[in-house]
Amino acid sequence: LLERKTHIKISRKEILLAKMRKSCSFTPKKLKNFVMDFFPVLRWLPKYQCKEYIWGDVMSGLVIGIILVPQAIAYSLLAGLKPIYSLYTSFFANIIYFLMGTSRHVSVGIFSLISLMVGQVVDRELLLAGFDLNDDVSPAPGDGSLQNDTQLNTTTFNFTAAGLNIECGKECYAIGIATALTFVAGVYQVLMGIFRLGFVSMYLSESVLDGFATGASLTILTAQVKYLIGIKIPRSQGHGMLVITWINIFQNISQANLCDVITSAICIVVLVTAKELGDRYKHKLKFPLPTELVVIVVATLVSHYGKLNEVYASSVSGAIPTGFIPPKVPHFNLMLRVAVDALPLAIVSFVFTVSLSEMCAKKYAYTIRANQEMFAVGFCNIIPSFFHSFATSAALAKTLVKTSTGCQTQVSGVISAMVVLLVLLFLAPLFYSLQKCVLACIIIVSLRGALRKFRDVPARYHTNKVDTLVWVITVSASALISTEIGLLVGIIFSMLCIIVRTQRPRAALLGQIQDTNFYEDDNEYENLSSVPKVKIFRFEAPLYYANRNYFLKSLHRLTNLDPNLEAARRKKYNKEKQHPKKGDHATANGLGIRETTLQLVPKQIDFQALVLDCSSISFLDTTGVNTLKEILKDYKDFNISVLLACCNPSVIDSLKRGGYFGKDFGSMKEMLFYSIHNAVQFAKDQK
Repeated sequence: LLERKTHIKISRKEILLAKMRKSCSFTPKKLKNFVMDFFPVLRWLPKYQCKEYIWGDVMSGLVIGIILVPQAIAYSLLAGLKPIYSLYTSFFANIIYFLMGTSRHVSVGIFSLISLMVGQVVDRELLLAGFDLNDDVSPAPGDGSLQNDTQLNTTTFNFTAAGLNIECGKECYAIGIATALTFVAGVYQVLMGIFRLGFVSMYLSESVLDGFATGASLTILTAQVKYLIGIKIPRSQGHGMLVITWINIFQNISQANLCDVITSAICIVVLVTAKELGDRYKHKLKFPLPTELVVIVVATLVSHYGKLNEVYASSVSGAIPTGFIPPKVPHFNLMLRVAVDALPLAIVSFVFTVSLSEMCAKKYAYTIRANQEMFAVGFCNIIPSFFHSFATSAALAKTLVKTSTGCQTQVSGVISAMVVLLVLLFLAPLFYSLQKCVLACIIIVSLRGALRKFRDVPARYHTNKVDTLVWVITVSASALISTEIGLLVGIIFSMLCIIVRTQRPRAALLGQIQDTNFYEDDNEYENLSSVPKVKIFRFEAPLYYANRNYFLKSLHRLTNLDPNLEAARRKKYNKEKQHPKKGDHATANGLGIRETTLQLVPKQIDFQALVLDCSSISFLDTTGVNTLKEILKDYKDFNISVLLACCNPSVIDSLKRGGYFGKDFGSMKEMLFYSIHNAVQFAKDQK
């Protein structure tokens, strides 16, 4: 046997105390490191190579800013909020991530999936408060200032804040819900960072995330159809929203606005064509075509001078105020209402940000700190929630654009924020006449990547059938029930798949590869030779309480011997032999006792040793240890030795603690082997 190293055991109490002393100690150097770790910009900005980086950062920042403005205005439809709040969100998220993020390339800001999750909570709370979701009051065009934007939904809602009763209209209440939800989600993310709970993201597999994004994309697409064709239908809430919405669409299809339909068709053709050309010739283009901005500018001019709202009753964005609204603390009472909804929002936001950060870090050969990313995203939600913003996350499409346009650092994020600031201060009122159907077209075309996942289903199925099933289940639950339920269903189902795979794993008898010391599955490979009088059994999973019965059934089936059943049969036979019925001979079938005994054993038991290949058994629980002890005892009754091979150290320790080798481990050398071949040779040498 190999000699095990002696590990010095340190009590967990001492380790905990040492960590606490280290954490609680205070020195100027430690304070400096803490501040610089919390604000990574203090480390890399002084080393910024201006001549080398500035051009790429400025170009990518301008391009992202140009893309960000129309997307922010469009995604406000998903969130059920006014466009100004989307612009606030995009501005503050870029600034805060610049200070706190560790990824050089990720674009953090408004994201369609997060906007949808926010919008679903906002719509639900508006309904519960008695507001009409379809009461779209178009404010009269004015100078676009915040002071003149005073029109509210006709319903008001009273709630208590700081001991005062506050009367709130629809828009006020909607942004109050959104900021409360965002604040709580940010607090969750910061707490997850403090307690180092980033491992939660490990339970969101790629299949679950892809399925969740695709299912949510179907929901987003469905929600935008009414704007595409200009019909007014009730905004569905709760489970089955997708089906109910489509039913309402087909019931009201005759009311479609011809102007909106024509505009949508033209915009989709232009956007898709430009995207396809951009993808085909991206190696020749220095930066992506700003198609969304061009479409919005042209559509706004046509709508304004053609008076599409007045003549054809086409729905428009309405007045977007300029400047900043004074900061406001999110209402605590509203936080309590949305505390549960904030948890999936926090997890999804963090997972998308970290996965994109890791993707960029791997591609460009640098490292990120996942825990700091959680803090960065958390404060990208907490701080902006005081400034009438809603939840943010990293966005894949904008991140890819960023990397393709020469981005080097998060200075590009500051440039993008400046572009948004320019719109906030001066240009926002110019979008008054912009049709909502144009914004819906921008949203739908941006979903191309997620919807294209359906084309990958055959290849995904060919690669892994279980992962494909997880993807299909997650897509179906996210689209047909709700996004949050879909995420939960996807996580639970993927974990159940793992449990089922360990409950019913592959089990096989092994044969020897000719002229070698190696052994493989006899059912999978040709020209393997069986070892006389020896059975070699492999179980490809941990042995624990959930798969104990399957382990035993597989062992009995493959070795063609169930010791308990055989022992019971022999016991019954011996009983009948000793007490024969009247008219029967003293020995069965007229044979002698010795002949009868020989007839019971040889044809069924054709081996003298059972070798268990434990190379695939990663751990044993108490049930697993007891199962092996039972096998040892049961087979010993038939003079069959049980030998263990290729056990890892943790399995050996479990067996020792469970008393498998006896009290003094004296028989360990005859029961445990470090290779299958050694165990086989030992079995052959036995009498």
